[in-house]
Amino acid sequence: MPGILSVSSIVLPHWCTTSRRVVRMAAAHTPIAGVSFEAVTIKPPSHPTYDLKGIIKLALAEDAGNRWDVTCMATIPFDMEVEAHFLAKEDGIIAGIALSEMVFQEVDPSLKVEWSRKDGDYVRKGLQFGKVYGRAHSIVVAERIALNFMQRMSGIATLTKAMADAAQPAYILETRKTAPGLRLVDKWAVLIGGGRNHRLGLFDMVLIKDNHISIAGGISNALRSVDQYLERENLQMEVEVETRTHEEVKEVLQYASQTKTSLTRIMLDNMVVPLPNGDVDVSMLKEAVELINRKFETEVSHDFIM
Repeated sequence: MPGILSVSSIVLPHWCTTSRRVVRMAAAHTPIAGVSFEAVTIKPPSHPTYDLKGIIKLALAEDAGNRWDVTCMATIPFDMEVEAHFLAKEDGIIAGIALSEMVFQEVDPSLKVEWSRKDGDYVRKGLQFGKVYGRAHSIVVAERIALNFMQRMSGIATLTKAMADAAQPAYILETRKTAPGLRLVDKWAVLIGGGRNHRLGLFDMVLIKDNHISIAGGISNALRSVDQYLERENLQMEVEVETRTHEEVKEVLQYASQTKTSLTRIMLDNMVVPLPNGDVDVSMLKEAVELINRKFETEVSHDFIM
């Protein structure tokens, strides 16, 4: 079975921008429909309760407060129309195009958005990869929210792509260490960058960590409790257990050899030891993988300070 690396999301600021060119256009508009995920190359993760449109509305309301955009209303004629261009400010993977289009449609369905690239494409600094045109008031209100999402997602996708390429044939997983309220956005960006989703929350996977193990009185007790709970509740889902030493790995393997278990993956946590010269000692990790000997998937997790 393949090995897995865990990675937390990292953001690069100021990833892309818009340049505005004011033009006079016809007053009539042809409304376009909202983004259909049927046409999106990489769809967002499926979540039973997450409201993506609600997040967009919250972001817009956060900006507008109770007066809308006072600067825009004071300086820009109400009927003026403009064309704004999306420019890449760095080389990397573009992400957030579909979400950005949702923002523009939420603010003003009459805005027309066109793209020359799609989520997951590599772009170079200076490339114009899209444009939006329509009412200036609407574009000015929408653009910063759209760019905030796109910059965050593009930074995550770009770094994920670099790590995913380096990790092959293993693959990159993200974690629950995401910005509150932006979890689906962050995890969507990881998918766009070539990574894979771990659990979306506390509801879709069993992950037995050190706190659970300590409270349960040991790894075997924790695994046994999970197996009994899943059977009692008639639930089928992935089960992962965190191990920090070879002794814990051996205990997991011994339990699994003696009991029918739902366990699917063993996490090897912090078994990579940083050395003073900047290198790493992977001997402990290597021995743990050899102990498991492909009986279960292995996930390698380490707390890096960046």
